[in-house]
Amino acid sequence: MSHPMHQAHEESPYGNLTREEFFKKHQIIHQENFMLNKKKMKIFTQSWRLDSTQLKGIVAMVHGYTSDSGWINELTAVAIAKAGFLVCALDLQGHGRSDGLGGHIPNIQFVVNDCTQYFDSVKFNQPKLPAFLYGESLGGAISLLICLQQSYAWDGLILNGAMCGISAKFKPMWPLEKLLPVAAFIAPTWKIVVSKPVASRSYKEEWKRRLVANNPNRRVSGKPPAATALEFLRVCDYIRTHCHELEVPLLIVHGEEDLVCDYRAAVYAYESAASKDKTLKIFPGVWHMLVGEPKETVELGFGTILSWLGDHVSKAKSL
Repeated sequence: MSHPMHQAHEESPYGNLTREEFFKKHQIIHQENFMLNKKKMKIFTQSWRLDSTQLKGIVAMVHGYTSDSGWINELTAVAIAKAGFLVCALDLQGHGRSDGLGGHIPNIQFVVNDCTQYFDSVKFNQPKLPAFLYGESLGGAISLLICLQQSYAWDGLILNGAMCGISAKFKPMWPLEKLLPVAAFIAPTWKIVVSKPVASRSYKEEWKRRLVANNPNRRVSGKPPAATALEFLRVCDYIRTHCHELEVPLLIVHGEEDLVCDYRAAVYAYESAASKDKTLKIFPGVWHMLVGEPKETVELGFGTILSWLGDHVSKAKSL
C-alpha cells in the first residue's frame, strides 16, 4: 500500500492539490453532513468511498483527543477507502466542526452515544456489509467501549495506539492527580493538568507536528480540562476491569515508545480479552501516532491493518 500521508507537506495534507483535486486524484466520493444528537447538538459527520468499486465492508473511524475526523485522519480514511471500504467518521463533541466546548468531555458516554447513533445509521443503509471499528488514541478507548455495549454488532475492532492506560510520563504530576476530583467538581473546565503538548510526544517527524498545528479546524491543542482529565483516568480504569468481556475479533497495534498511552495497558487488554481471534503488534521505537512515523514504518503499520481487514472481510462473509 501507499498511505496518502506521503503526499502531504507541512502546510496541507493534500500536498499541492486542493481537497477536491485530492479526492478526484484518488477517485474518492466524499460526503459530509451534520446530525443532531440526543442532546440537540450538531455533530459533524463525513464518509469516503471509491467511485467505482463494489464495497467490501464498512470501517467506522474514531479520532483521538485534540484531533478531528479530517486533516491528517482523512488521509488514513482515504487509504482504507481505496482498499474497498466505506469509511465513516464524525467529529467528537468539542472537536473539529461539532458543537461543544473545546476539548471538554466530562462524560464519555455522551460521545459513545453520538458514535453509535451515526455508525448505526450508516450500517442500516448497508445491512449486508461487514462492519469494523477503528480507533486511535482516545478513539481507541471509545471504540472499545462501543464494542462492550454492542458486543455482536461489529465484525472486528482495530485499536491503534489506544488509550487503554495513560503513560505515567504523561499523567498529571503528583499531587495534581490526587486533587483532580476536587478540581473537576469546583472548576470542571479549568486547565490545570500539567503535561507537555500532545503533538510533541505523538508525531516523531517534526514536519508532521507543523502539519497538525496548521489544521484550520483544530480546536484543542493544550491541556485537557480538569473534568476531562478525570474522566480519562476513569475510562482507563473501566477498560482495565472490563476488557475481559471483549469477544469481537481484535487487532491491537501500538508503539513501544508511546509516551502518551501506555503500550503495556494495551498488552493487558489483549491478554485479557475473551476474543478467540485476536492479534497484537507492538512496534519497537514507534511513538504514539503511527502516521507520525517515517514512511517505512507508516507503510508497515498500516499494511498490517489493511491486511487484517482484508482477512476478516473474508471471514465475516463466510459465516
